Amino acid sequence: MTSVAQPCATMPSLFGSISLGYVVVESRQLPAWERFARDGLGLHAEAAEGSSLVLRLDEHQRRIVVCEGSAEDVVAIGWQLRDDEALALLLGRLRASGIEVRAASAQEAAERGVERFWYFEGPKTLRFELFTNPLLGARPLRMLASGFITGGMGLGHFAMTTREPEATLDFFRNVFDARLSDTIEDRLNGVTLELSFLRLNERHHSVALAATRGRRMNPLRTAIHHLNLQVRSLDDLTLAYRRVRDMGCAIANAIGQHPNDRELSFYVATPSGFEIEVGWNPIEVHDEAGWQPVHYQGISLWGHFPESLGLRRKLSQMGRGLASLARKEHTVGVRDARL
Repeated sequence: MTSVAQPCATMPSLFGSISLGYVVVESRQLPAWERFARDGLGLHAEAAEGSSLVLRLDEHQRRIVVCEGSAEDVVAIGWQLRDDEALALLLGRLRASGIEVRAASAQEAAERGVERFWYFEGPKTLRFELFTNPLLGARPLRMLASGFITGGMGLGHFAMTTREPEATLDFFRNVFDARLSDTIEDRLNGVTLELSFLRLNERHHSVALAATRGRRMNPLRTAIHHLNLQVRSLDDLTLAYRRVRDMGCAIANAIGQHPNDRELSFYVATPSGFEIEVGWNPIEVHDEAGWQPVHYQGISLWGHFPESLGLRRKLSQMGRGLASLARKEHTVGVRDARL
């Protein structure tokens, strides 16, 4: 993948003014999601109007919304802007690039737990939603976990595979002012993967992009590979790991540590098929002037051994990867619209 150039310091920048706000999932398995989130991950889970499940992990009224539907996938990602000025800058960039942006209804905003939001079709047709003011939860949190690290850094991060890494990198660079934290290459199931880690604030990365070297394939059915949630303590991590294993959840990767952000984490499959990474104590980037991207060999320093990647799953992923060659991936065509 091509590297992401750092934005020009003389241009107005969204860096530090945008974070991952919420995720919307569509599923027919709401009872399974409730048990997985509450009894496994340790989140606050409650039913909401319109046959949906609301998951909380901080003061925000809604961080993960699971709606009734057949997709069994993440269908929307909400991005929080720090203020109206940052929102106006982002909307201006999108419109200058010819990207259609629409305002959501008041009912849709209430379903997301925000005052209002705008949306557009992002990479891989994943709906991106933009908001400034979240609604706060009135009831105390009831969680097994002691807490999660959010605040100005946002909900966490997500990782997605793409057959168009250059176009996707350009989108995040030119529209969101993403900065490259580092890159990794690894060989998994006979295929070399190239990964780029992009930060939008002091969180080491809010977005990770993975692409196969050579012929670009996408072995995943779901829009994202995983969503990361950062717990407050090592006990939160180990206890969640024990709970999901005892529940019989598919552990995609056992506890291990990444070389770039140094996060200790494990990966568990959700009822919808994509994964949740539960992590603890990653580094943060506070010295922007001194940070230099590094290229790493191998996705893990140690651990992260696959526990549920049997032959059937490997063959399924290989088949989807080959089938993806016949389909064009949606990209968001942007020019450098930074104003």
